Amino acid sequence: MSRNATSSALPSSPPSLLSRSNVFLLLACAATLSVAGCQKQQAAEKKLPVMVTTQTVALADYAPRTSLTGVIAARTLNNLSFRVGGRVAERLVDVGQHVDKGAVLARIDPQEQESDLRSAQADLDAAQAQLTQATATYQRQKTLLSQGFTTRRDFDTADQTLKVAQGSVDAAQSALANARENLSYTELKAGAAGVITARQVEAGQVVQAAQTVFTIAEDGDRDAVFNVHETLVARTPSSPAVTITLLSDPQIRAVGKVREISPAVDTASGSIRVKVGIADTPAGMALGAAVIGTVSAKAVRAVLLPWQALTSSAGKPAVWVVDPSSKAVTTIPIEVLAFDSGVVVVEKGLQEGQSVVTAGGQLLSPGQTIEIAGVSQ
Repeated sequence: MSRNATSSALPSSPPSLLSRSNVFLLLACAATLSVAGCQKQQAAEKKLPVMVTTQTVALADYAPRTSLTGVIAARTLNNLSFRVGGRVAERLVDVGQHVDKGAVLARIDPQEQESDLRSAQADLDAAQAQLTQATATYQRQKTLLSQGFTTRRDFDTADQTLKVAQGSVDAAQSALANARENLSYTELKAGAAGVITARQVEAGQVVQAAQTVFTIAEDGDRDAVFNVHETLVARTPSSPAVTITLLSDPQIRAVGKVREISPAVDTASGSIRVKVGIADTPAGMALGAAVIGTVSAKAVRAVLLPWQALTSSAGKPAVWVVDPSSKAVTTIPIEVLAFDSGVVVVEKGLQEGQSVVTAGGQLLSPGQTIEIAGVSQ
């Protein structure tokens, strides 16, 4: 038993040999890590600079264009009414209908006016009869006075009676003319050619004198009416030329001038009503048509940059500026005047001659060097 156990036992390795193996292994690992770290550092040093596109800062005249939507309206609106009261017997036109000058729009029942006319005619006939009698009496007294067969007092009385009779005839004639005129007022006629835009009565309704019955938009030059914010009015030149374009057909255009600016601000919208007169209004710009008015504001000196140049610094607008000697970039805050179509209008913060990054700025960090791939115009 003891012999078998002794023969199966294996000789153990010396402790010094195991310790040397571990040391060699640790040294090999350390050397490997050192080589890897050096390779990464060399790779970082060999990293290529970011390629960007730049633009040289230059001031230019900038005139912002403002476009607003408005409607075509009549320059002259007339409220038509009867001059006499009565019951409306007939209405001949409706809203949207075009009428000519002198066209009959409505009639009221003329029974009362016809009665007044007959009464005035009867009063005139009676006055003329009295005048005839007074004239005959006067002529007789005049003849008798010349022959000495009447007194001066009787002649003066006849003369006075004649003058009163003549005055009565004149008054009756005036009353008859008024009655005829009132009868003509039972027909409401258009004072000018135009389009009926509003109607306030129907047949059978009783109206008072001077009560509005129809509103008519007279033919002629039209206005384009816009509701403009008060800040835009303040920045716009005093007499700008406004280009008016028909919304449904941009080929129909006209140029107008500001004709009227409301002195009051609408408290609900904060806007001001502006009327632009359109001389020789195109036929396509009918009443109520939607139009676009475009006007250019006062020109200012500013820097125009593409939108891609804009970045942010501390929550404020900024741009990347390139140092010409080191080609390192830094952010400079700017003040933006306006955002136009594809363009940022810079008012303050830049100086002429500086180089601004316009493409590739999203890959940059402060102090980083860049390589300029091109200069945009």
